Amino acid sequence: MSLKSFIKSKVMRLRSEISTEELVKFGLKVGKNFSRQEKTLIDQSHCWLITIGDDVTLAQRVHILAHDASTKKGIGFTKIGLVNIGNNVFIGASSTVLSNVTIGDNVVIGAGSIISKDIPSNSVAVGNPAKVICSYAEFINRKENELNRSPHYDSKYTLRNPNFNDEMKREMIRDL
Repeated sequence: MSLKSFIKSKVMRLRSEISTEELVKFGLKVGKNFSRQEKTLIDQSHCWLITIGDDVTLAQRVHILAHDASTKKGIGFTKIGLVNIGNNVFIGASSTVLSNVTIGDNVVIGAGSIISKDIPSNSVAVGNPAKVICSYAEFINRKENELNRSPHYDSKYTLRNPNFNDEMKREMIRDL
């Protein structure tokens, strides 16, 4: 393990998170180009029941659960189920994916959504419980049109750019 991986692992542990690499060792299946942002929790107690495809992004504070302990006291067992997330999926901040759910390919899940039932491929779903509101193609077309009508900025206009400055911030505020 590299020093960078070791430090990342320790920082995540301090935040009560387990790294993707550790979860994979326990059985989590993850495809290529997987992005897991801060404070995203993947059910460590049943991670081998979770499969995540290629080109998937989990925004901040997403929770993926393969178990439901609400039944433990009442019937003595915890409900468990598979979670399958397809390819080219974006799950918005503070969303929760519950056990026994499949999310298809080319799907956007809106921030704050609760995914308690399957979401078909090529769709956009939002809400609690999450419901499909449009097709993926409609969503992309609408966002492209919005982008063409409004100012937009590349990655130079983020804090990741060491040269990002107050003038650039004022420019964004003025334009927006």
